[in-house]
Amino acid sequence: MASIKEIAKLAGVSPATVSRVLNRPDYKCRDAEARDRIWKAAIELDYAPNEAARSLRKSAAGGDGAARTAYRINVLMTRSEAKQTDPFFTELLHIIESEIHNHGHILTNVWHMPDFSDDRKCRQLDLPEIIDGLYRQTNGQNNGLIIIGRCSHDVIALLQKKFKNLVSVNRNSTNYAIDEVLCDGEKVSSMAVEYLIKLGHTAIGYVGACYGEARFRGFQETLLAHKLYMDPAFVIETHQTEQEGYRAMEHILRSEYRPGAIYCANDITAIGMLDCLKHFRSLSYTPAIIASDNIERAQFSDPMLTTIALPKEEMGRFAISLLLDRIRGGHASVVRMELEGKLLVRDSCVSVL
Repeated sequence: MASIKEIAKLAGVSPATVSRVLNRPDYKCRDAEARDRIWKAAIELDYAPNEAARSLRKSAAGGDGAARTAYRINVLMTRSEAKQTDPFFTELLHIIESEIHNHGHILTNVWHMPDFSDDRKCRQLDLPEIIDGLYRQTNGQNNGLIIIGRCSHDVIALLQKKFKNLVSVNRNSTNYAIDEVLCDGEKVSSMAVEYLIKLGHTAIGYVGACYGEARFRGFQETLLAHKLYMDPAFVIETHQTEQEGYRAMEHILRSEYRPGAIYCANDITAIGMLDCLKHFRSLSYTPAIIASDNIERAQFSDPMLTTIALPKEEMGRFAISLLLDRIRGGHASVVRMELEGKLLVRDSCVSVL
């Protein structure tokens, strides 16, 4: 079994940095790429925390000190490429990585399969062959799989045939197909739009994913509940990246009619839109902008982004607990844990005068 020193050597960092990264999802490395190198090295070296040290800590805390089985856990990212485009999922992954480590288990693979979140693309793929390929990478040694992000039901059905224990961490429900930890996207977007309406806005736009997306459904239903017209010209379907947010705002600025307020499906898209407004500030267009996720950068945007905070730490922690309970036979029925978002009022939303 690999040691922290071996990971440090392979990643080109100090053992102390390795220890901090493995244990603390919020630890900031001076080298921005060091965290990824450390976890890549840990996976390559099949690293698991020292069993004896864990037993001593358990004993010191009043436990019996008995050693436990180290499970092999895989992670499937369905909303992002290997080079992260949405910091929310990066931050959630870091939490789950550290939770796996802190429970004394082995992170075996992290797969990035963004097409799995798109039902239309999935119909064009040889899903059985792709999923067989993922399973072969485990060499038959897998105890559980955590799916981070929206996943096509066709993909989930095939994953269930290969991976016995699955948990989804998501904003879109799997409709009780598998265990899931959920912060309901419909409720999140409804909370955001309700706040814009409270500020007096009636011409409200939407920027983000639309097809099969819970946040878009919540946006539509909230406008309908308030008898507000959803102008199709104010709905811009985009990939949810900073660059796409910038381009979406450029499109709005070129339009004859513009929304007075905009709900962005995620923070990083909204940050791109704010950057565009800053670049074209001479046009004197200042819509209220609200998003959802509460990534770290949201509090450093200009203006500071109003958003619906998703409880990432709890989502990651409960996902691991739920997966481990299923692995150990603690439950057989499908379990759904739903957590609430929280409105964080900052500076990017202005009321109607």
